[in-house]
Amino acid sequence: MLSVVAALLLANSALEPLYSLTLDSTLTVAIAGTGIQKPLVLWINDGLMAVFFFLIGLELKRELLEGNLRNPRDVVLPGAAAVGGMAIPALVFLSLNAGTDAARGWAIPAATDIAFALGVLALAASRVPPSLKVFLLTLAILDDLGAILIIAIFYTAELKVSYLGLAIIPLAAMLLRAQLGARRMAPTLMLGAVLWVLMLKSGVHATLAGVITAFCIPLTDRSGKSPLHSLENGLSPYVLYFIVPVFALANAGVILDGLSLADLFAPLPLGIAAGLVIGKQVGVFGFTYLFVRLGISSMPTGANWLQIYGVACLAGIGFTMSLFIGSLSYDDPTMMNAVRLGVLSGSAVSAVLGYAALMLAGPSGKHAPSQA
Repeated sequence: MLSVVAALLLANSALEPLYSLTLDSTLTVAIAGTGIQKPLVLWINDGLMAVFFFLIGLELKRELLEGNLRNPRDVVLPGAAAVGGMAIPALVFLSLNAGTDAARGWAIPAATDIAFALGVLALAASRVPPSLKVFLLTLAILDDLGAILIIAIFYTAELKVSYLGLAIIPLAAMLLRAQLGARRMAPTLMLGAVLWVLMLKSGVHATLAGVITAFCIPLTDRSGKSPLHSLENGLSPYVLYFIVPVFALANAGVILDGLSLADLFAPLPLGIAAGLVIGKQVGVFGFTYLFVRLGISSMPTGANWLQIYGVACLAGIGFTMSLFIGSLSYDDPTMMNAVRLGVLSGSAVSAVLGYAALMLAGPSGKHAPSQA
């Protein structure tokens, strides 16, 4: 949150030229004249965010092997909510932007920011049963998995098959090390860095290398220790307190000069904000209600419908992933400014609505029955 405020201040002060110049400054890493040349903002979005996706990959693998995603029956309800929470926001966005250049950003409001959503839920912790936190966590994890698949399928540039073929070499080496239960993870991480470079050169979005590398980290090694747990616990503080704030500082700088209320209601920012606020509520709450009413799944233990509605609102906090998908969708600075405006306004409204609903629900859920 502080990084967002800092980005807004920098983008709307006398320091704006320095802020933009810093983000646009070119950094080159090359060996014998061959390497990677990118502006700083893309090193952040393609490089640091690969580490962010690496952590998400570790969390996904842990949940699949020993967590909330291990039992398929426990995944059905949050899975349905996640599907609704990705599909309906995209449709809301397209209803306002279909047939325009902005339409390629349809996936922006489909994302949920796990850290922000759980952070707001934690503020109302005394008002919600533990099962609701598990429901939101599982929903958000599946939402992230969906976002990863969307990036891989729809945001991949023109493929360079030669580099993609070379990427098989480090991938095979990482899989072999995982199969053998290797104890030292440094070689695997170095192979992951090579995979990142090759995927970047191939046209496949390089951050996916982080997820792939994470799935090559074994849960247990030959000595019985858990490299996956060690890496996840060791990496989390750096991602949460450095990478995500730096990403926010580089991407949340909405230029407010010249903006009017009419700009907020332009199709692009309105489509994003409406997708996050209305689309997420309809998708998450609607699909949850449908599955419970049809008897396919049961409500989270101790939860009521007002609390489910609050969680549906919190799922509309897009922020990190929404801004990231926005950066993949548009190169034009004006359109990216509109993306930031839509993401920040939609996420803020969703956070306030979600928190208010959870506080109104009461600790024992007296304001709403547990069954419709």
